[in-house]
Amino acid sequence: MKKLLSFFLAAMLMSLASVAQNNSKKVYRFNIDEEIAPPASLRVEKAMEEAKNLKSDIIVVHINTFGGTLDDADKIRTAFLQSPVPVYAFIDNNAASAGALISIACDSIYMHSGSSIGAATVVDQTGQVQPDKYQSYMRSLMRTTAESRGRRTDIAEAMVDPDIFVPGVSDSGKVLTFTTAEAIKYGYCEAEVENVQQLLNHAGVKEYTIQEQRYSFIDKLIGFLVKPVVSGILIMLIIGGIYFELQQPGIGFPLILALSAAALYFAPLYLDGLATYWEIIIFFIGIVLIILELFVFPGFGVSGVMGIICVVTGLVFSMVGNIGFDFSFVPSAVIANRLMITLLAIAIALPLSIYLGKKLFESTLFGGLALNTTESTTEGFTVASEREKEVIGAVGVAATILRPAGKVVVDGKRYDAVAQLGYIDKDSPVVVMDYVNGSLVVKEKN
Repeated sequence: MKKLLSFFLAAMLMSLASVAQNNSKKVYRFNIDEEIAPPASLRVEKAMEEAKNLKSDIIVVHINTFGGTLDDADKIRTAFLQSPVPVYAFIDNNAASAGALISIACDSIYMHSGSSIGAATVVDQTGQVQPDKYQSYMRSLMRTTAESRGRRTDIAEAMVDPDIFVPGVSDSGKVLTFTTAEAIKYGYCEAEVENVQQLLNHAGVKEYTIQEQRYSFIDKLIGFLVKPVVSGILIMLIIGGIYFELQQPGIGFPLILALSAAALYFAPLYLDGLATYWEIIIFFIGIVLIILELFVFPGFGVSGVMGIICVVTGLVFSMVGNIGFDFSFVPSAVIANRLMITLLAIAIALPLSIYLGKKLFESTLFGGLALNTTESTTEGFTVASEREKEVIGAVGVAATILRPAGKVVVDGKRYDAVAQLGYIDKDSPVVVMDYVNGSLVVKEKN
């Protein structure tokens, strides 16, 4: 009898444990505590996929951000709106600008005491308010997002536009921002909570297990590489490496540096789905066209112009979330921002490369780049032959392209030469100006 009773008790306990386990909710939690930029959208994409694979019942997003880029915010917003799993936002301090947009896209919003949500006006990198066409796009995003979650659309638009009057809510002529208490009052927050545990209790979730986002070293590395600042630095290394390689053609360190920077630039963008094969191909076509312009078609013509256009196009559009050749869903402000990053990086890289090139070849720190040994007459050397001295002031012809070094022919004899300024096309008439370090210094004859 005792054995039978023990058996029934054990069975009952197992049954209760099974019921408790079945009632336990799987909660997936991750943070958005940084600028809304490519690394943040990558983090969200990975989190949503991981939550799906774990068959999570609830997703909790811990938000503390002052905003960021609109295209990345729109990616996150879309991911939350399309999620089959309920997404709860826990605003811990700030959900400003793009942060307000992604918070409104969540099924429920909870806020820590002293937090705020709003101030979603579109501004540039300097904080200047953008023209109304950008504000109009942001208003539409806020409106449709609020509508899809059953929240007041006029309040959402007032968070973008100070001219929108919401009686009793926003009548100060300023962009709307809610405190925790105000957000609760007007339906933009479910409750004030101090932590995720209180959030889940308020949501009626009593039994649960929390799975934190797993973020590997590779994920962190990719997130670092796709930051706009890092992308700009990589562009500078690409341009600088190509410039130095063209000064002394041959497969050397500058070319390896440029190719490595290109790989680090395109690889994470490709993995993120931003860069596609055609954008990478058009970039390398641009490099080939520039090389052809320099070595095959001297001068600055169609090949060079097309090469520059291809390089800039490949770099810019690889940072834009277009679908193939369809850019209809990409805000013009996003393209303008990526174009500015690329052009600014190039504008810094080229003058810096020219300056560093001169310094490196003049410096004694890198002895392998320039010969600075003094060859005195007491050791059997002569400063310059009389023949080289005699041709100073003479007119000759460029036997090769001078970029800046090359060959010239003066009075039927061939000499090593360096262009005094810029480069000189082959067969161009030149005037010998000086003789320095074993080479004639020449300039193009007008």
